[in-house]
Amino acid sequence: MRIRELMVLAALNACGGSGPYVWAKDLPRTVDPSNDYYVSTGDVIGVRVVNQEGMSTRARVRTDGRIALPLLGDIEVRGKRVASLRSELEARYKEFIVAPSVTINIEETAPVLVSVLGEVSRPGVIQMDPSGGLAQALAGAGGLTDYASRDRIFVVRGGDKPMRVRFTFDELTGGDATAGRFTLRRGDVVVVE
Repeated sequence: MRIRELMVLAALNACGGSGPYVWAKDLPRTVDPSNDYYVSTGDVIGVRVVNQEGMSTRARVRTDGRIALPLLGDIEVRGKRVASLRSELEARYKEFIVAPSVTINIEETAPVLVSVLGEVSRPGVIQMDPSGGLAQALAGAGGLTDYASRDRIFVVRGGDKPMRVRFTFDELTGGDATAGRFTLRRGDVVVVE
């Protein structure tokens, strides 16, 4: 099986039982998991080494998750937070520069692809803009079916800190601040039971 198929099966198994989840309204405001941006394939990033313009570059993240940087060669950037990547590059440039200072800008973002499964009209992979939320994904999947449980909508997120976040339809349509600010990431799986 391909990795995506395994992720989907894991998501379905995770939501089908009484496994652990956190309600969207109970997410700590200071640790909102949607605020960290992770570099992804297709993003265009600008890497600037201050006072070293010859080492600065602008590159699209290749399908292998890497970009080429002067002196450093190919560097894995996919799946890293911008702040972590900046720190890593500064450490690597110390071999060539005294006290390097690196800035990283995400100049273009690739579309976000999320899987929407379960009791929706058109299950499948939905393409969204990077600031898109759960309501946008559900609308892209044609909305809930008549058999959908309106209080069992989950977002399954992998990564460093895997989590399963539970929403209700009323939170999404009633203007709940927490549900509204929860943005989806590439690879998220939305499951409507």
